[in-house]
Amino acid sequence: MIFLTALPLFWMMISASRGGHWGAWMPSSISAFEGTCVSIPCRFDFPDELRPAVVHGVWYFNSPYPKNYPPVVFKSRTQVVHESFQGRSRLLGALGLRNCTLLLSNLSPELGGKYYFRGDLGGYNQYTFSEHSVLDIINTPNIMVPPEVVAGTEVEVSCMVPDNCPEMHPELSWLGHEGLGEPAVLGRLREDEGTWVQVSLLHFVPTREANGYRLGCQASFPNTTLQFEGYASLDVKYPPVIVEMNSSVEAIEGSHVSLLCGADSNPPPLLTWMRDGTVLREAVTESLFLELDEVTPAEDGVYACLAENAYGQDNRTVGLSVMYAPWKPTVNGTVVAVEGETVSILCSTQSNPDPILTIFKEKQILATVIYESELQLELPAVMPEDDGEYWCVAENQYGQRATAFNLSVEFAPVILLESHCAAARDTVQCLCVVKANPEPSVAFELPSRNVTVNETEREFVYSERSGLLLTSILTLRGQAQAPPRVICSSHNLYGTKSLELPFQGAHRLMWAKIGPVGAVVAFAILIAVVCYITQTRRKKNVTESASFPAGDDPPVLFSSDFRISGVPEKYESERRLGSERRLLGLRGEPPELDLSYSHSDLGKRPTKDSYTLTEELAEYAEIRVK
Repeated sequence: MIFLTALPLFWMMISASRGGHWGAWMPSSISAFEGTCVSIPCRFDFPDELRPAVVHGVWYFNSPYPKNYPPVVFKSRTQVVHESFQGRSRLLGALGLRNCTLLLSNLSPELGGKYYFRGDLGGYNQYTFSEHSVLDIINTPNIMVPPEVVAGTEVEVSCMVPDNCPEMHPELSWLGHEGLGEPAVLGRLREDEGTWVQVSLLHFVPTREANGYRLGCQASFPNTTLQFEGYASLDVKYPPVIVEMNSSVEAIEGSHVSLLCGADSNPPPLLTWMRDGTVLREAVTESLFLELDEVTPAEDGVYACLAENAYGQDNRTVGLSVMYAPWKPTVNGTVVAVEGETVSILCSTQSNPDPILTIFKEKQILATVIYESELQLELPAVMPEDDGEYWCVAENQYGQRATAFNLSVEFAPVILLESHCAAARDTVQCLCVVKANPEPSVAFELPSRNVTVNETEREFVYSERSGLLLTSILTLRGQAQAPPRVICSSHNLYGTKSLELPFQGAHRLMWAKIGPVGAVVAFAILIAVVCYITQTRRKKNVTESASFPAGDDPPVLFSSDFRISGVPEKYESERRLGSERRLLGLRGEPPELDLSYSHSDLGKRPTKDSYTLTEELAEYAEIRVK
């Protein structure tokens, strides 16, 4: 739209043309509302030397050539016009003044078209000008919206209607402009080619909500029923705003998850799903789904949706929490410690939700935490009793996992109180029980003989380890009458411990050695020997010795823990002493009684060099028979 403050170029050219040329000047196009009128401004010129007495003119419709018999709109000589223009056309200008302005009234759509003017100066001085004006019959105001309307930026919208009818002028008003601003009417303005328009302006700052808004303009003519309305939809450009998205999502491991992102923008946005900077999916659309099949804990995290177009961008995030059972706990920390040291053990796992963590030892709870992924076990001063197997258990509503670990407490040897020596006939056995970690070495010292027997000397020492206990048994033969002093000494890298072993009753060690099963076997053998001797004596009718009065049972050797009913106690010591003397006298050396077998050796056959209890009893029975 151009605001005119001076005469249009049209009239300036006419003024400059006066000099003798055929020519005409009129607007190339002009418009008017149906039912109103229109004035087509026109000026023409001819050579000065012609100097006609009277000047006539003719307006033709849609063709400039008379031989084509175009409809006559106006003819000054005869006033004969085409039926379509009867009573509708008249000349406003004075032809003698070279003004050919035409007025058309009661416009109807069929009058829209091209209008040509022909000058008639008489005789052969007639000229049809090629210049013409195109009349447009309209029914709606023209609303002019800028090519780009951006939200937040002020915009000017204009309503423009033709005002080329001198007999009636339009009045303008806005429709549906509430909330946009107050209109400003500029009034009647002249255009470049001499036509006139009425203009009304509307200034406002559009928002995204105004996009697609239907704005109207109405042109009405006072004192008539003529009203014309026109509408325009606002195409407001604005940056994206994410309007639809999942809230926090929880899913069980292995399930299907669908994430939705929807954005509002003009033009439509480019939607992008991202995680940790990696593009997972993108498309130009108003909504975009991200499908995750069989989710794993690795897909747990924050997902971002980015929406962008030429006018801006927006982004939002959603957290996906994958629920799963605890992983197998891992144990980091001290697994070997020296007695008295502080031990710190860390048990950790991973799960969702966080698990209950518990550390057990022999079904006793030592430490526990709720909804934590780590558990610290602190043992300020470990003792040998802390040595052993521990369990770290993690559990939540989706499952349970456990890990076993061992704590090894290293400490100096400790010789237990059950260590002792015991005599069995001509054999002395010494038991030394040591508790230590790492495994100690054990040695038996005989100070009176200046002899040290190590556990490596298998002929004399038998050792067996069970857990933290090391049991060593020293067997000495021919020492029952004068048992020596025995000192047990144990050593490892944390220290040395020695203890003089006390002597106990001979029967205790022996029966501890042979065990309950061995005792039953020995008892059965004893009964068999007794029966055999009795039967043999009856057969041979042997006269009883004077040292054994009639009515006494024969002196048979028994263990101190077993006696046959009916044998007086007063004869027991005499029989033992007499049998030992006889054995020593017959053999010339102490009999080898091998009691060095452990409980695990019971039931095994002794070696040829071993002098077992059964053989001794059999030999003794043979001596007594002789």
